[in-house]
Amino acid sequence: MSKVIDPHIHLFDLQEGDYDWLKSENEPHWPDKSTINRDYAESDLSLDETVALEGFVHIEAGFDNNAPWRELAWLEGHCQLPFRSVAFADIRSEAFKDQVAELSQYRSFVGIRYILDDAAETILSDEVVHRNLALLAEEGLLFEAQFPLADQSAVAALSRVLGDLPQLKVVLNHTGSPQQLSENWMNSIMSLAHHPECYIKCSGWEMFNRNWVSDSIKPLISFAIRQFGLTRVMLASNFPVSELSCDYATLWQRYLKEMKWKGFEKDMLVYENAKRIYQFD
Repeated sequence: MSKVIDPHIHLFDLQEGDYDWLKSENEPHWPDKSTINRDYAESDLSLDETVALEGFVHIEAGFDNNAPWRELAWLEGHCQLPFRSVAFADIRSEAFKDQVAELSQYRSFVGIRYILDDAAETILSDEVVHRNLALLAEEGLLFEAQFPLADQSAVAALSRVLGDLPQLKVVLNHTGSPQQLSENWMNSIMSLAHHPECYIKCSGWEMFNRNWVSDSIKPLISFAIRQFGLTRVMLASNFPVSELSCDYATLWQRYLKEMKWKGFEKDMLVYENAKRIYQFD
């Protein structure tokens, strides 16, 4: 049996949280977005009998960006499996330190996710942001960065941050949003891999190709492994957005069976690295 810690999932409670991004009038304007506009609980993380879900990392899902600790309180009141929380906090705000202090009262809290997207270079070059990221480094908290690695100016800005704050642990989300093996994406991967506290999660394939298959994504994952090394790469689901392509059990069968990793490679990619990076006991 394969043991899995899924390092990138979202759970929804539409009665308790805001989830503005799920509303049809808001971005992203996916034509099939309504199919995931419903509640998702821990019990929906269903795998077949050959796979054991040992834990997960919950990534902020827009529950309440004005009081992001409410999402952590909800999770800690509902989840039974071991889990860690990566919350929202506004890295552009002077109130960031107070937000982190509030979030730090929750036992599952391990870091912040901020969706940088096309504004990545501007945000990462801001002095207030730099000061707030230094706080994360001091507290031993993770910074989850989400933006396209094809944007080389943004990558250069992140490299400067990592050079200035060598203790800051940065986790790149969704493999840096590649649609294919492009020169810019590969150059960015090689550049960021030089920073030993930079990690990468491979997921989010459905956001660029609803009909993705194992053969189409393994070259991207393999390139990331060659540059970052086996100990700094994780396979993740992006559940329930991943459901726009396939169900949860099928996704993990693609990772675990179809890609034919060696035993020790598989253990690192789907369990050991997430356990270490996200500080599971």
